[in-house]
Amino acid sequence: MKSSKAKVLHEVFYAPMIHHVLNAVNPLDADQQIVVVGHQQDIVKESLAGYDVVYAEQKEQLGTGHAVLSAEELLMVTSGVVMILCGDTPLVRTETLQEMLELHLGSKSQVTVMTTTLDNPTNYGRIISDENGYVLQIVEEKDASSAQRTISEVNAGIYCVDVDFLCRTLKKVGTNNQQGEVYLTDIVEVATGDGLQVTKFVCQDSNEILGVNSRIELAQAHAALQDRYHRFLMMSGVTLYQPSTIVIENTVSIALDTIIYPNVSISGSTIIGHNCLIESFTDIKDCHIGNHVTVRSGSHVHGCEFADNESIGPCFKNF
Repeated sequence: MKSSKAKVLHEVFYAPMIHHVLNAVNPLDADQQIVVVGHQQDIVKESLAGYDVVYAEQKEQLGTGHAVLSAEELLMVTSGVVMILCGDTPLVRTETLQEMLELHLGSKSQVTVMTTTLDNPTNYGRIISDENGYVLQIVEEKDASSAQRTISEVNAGIYCVDVDFLCRTLKKVGTNNQQGEVYLTDIVEVATGDGLQVTKFVCQDSNEILGVNSRIELAQAHAALQDRYHRFLMMSGVTLYQPSTIVIENTVSIALDTIIYPNVSISGSTIIGHNCLIESFTDIKDCHIGNHVTVRSGSHVHGCEFADNESIGPCFKNF
């Protein structure tokens, strides 16, 4: 990221990216949610003050498997299934996680791995499968052979694993790799070596598993989430002309038959009624706008309330 800020605290679609991951997980009603912290942990914890989570500290950065082992004491409080996610995948959907969990529980596997297919799989771990579609191995990019790097099915970095099996197996995983780290992915090879089947859950929308590792990917994730909210609004009966030029925060509520012209920004706790017209080059923040209201081009209104049937602007109002 080329930043002094912890990666998961970089904002995507108006919130730190780890918030999006936790928001996707919350509806699954897990017994507990554990966040593994290390670098800048005090700031990360402050950011998550509104979430019902507990923390495990990874004192050294020794790999993804080591990060999970840092939470062993918390994990072993109960038996069952743990779902493991990365804090830098803000596009993952609750529905996808629910489907994966149901597949895992139905298959009675010790391990289920989320995979997807990419046109350009560079930098992702490759999935090695058997003839029946079960996962045999996950090979990281830096450790992959030339032949393995041609595989387009990749590891999405999301797992469902039996808790007892997870902690027991991670202690068997070595550091014989280019990074000299404990790879979480190695639990797959240990499982297959013990004669266990590793199930795969194929995520059909590869965009969901986009990991944000640069400012470019940060912008891509933001655009994807904005587009997702635009689609929700349009499916709900709101007209957006040239959506790519319109910025609408997901805290905004807009009723049906409202029309929004290009180059508009709407943010904060704004509520817009039905049959409104929002013309171009307007900036609306924390406003309550009634029904059948027209906001004229060039208006900037912050913290205002407008009754039904009003015609506003062009104006600048900030209360």
